[in-house]
Amino acid sequence: MTSLIRHVTVDCSDAYRLAQFWVAALGGTLAEDDFPGDPEASVTAPGASLLFVTSPDAKTVKNRVHFDLQPQDRTRDEEVAHLLGLGATLVADHRRPDGTGWATLADPEGNEFCVERSAAERAG
Repeated sequence: MTSLIRHVTVDCSDAYRLAQFWVAALGGTLAEDDFPGDPEASVTAPGASLLFVTSPDAKTVKNRVHFDLQPQDRTRDEEVAHLLGLGATLVADHRRPDGTGWATLADPEGNEFCVERSAAERAG
């Protein structure tokens, strides 16, 4: 018998607040029983199930695992602008003049993730 990944779990200082960012970023939903101050918050989005767990440990180094987002209904650059508007920050810009490349952002707690080109941009 094999195992399945049920959640990708992220330690953070405020599980509910960070889960709200990712709900908005991914167009997902927060579990009905999650409320401000809860030690855990679960986000379900197309293609992902994320669990945010409050931890007293602060983030100190680069993530060993990160998300690569591929926009579905907008361009990479439109998605970057959208995420920046939600509270993400630009960490590194690897976008090239020919339209290839990606942008590395950080969520409100500093967890890095990348935004790649959409499928339409790749087909280009």
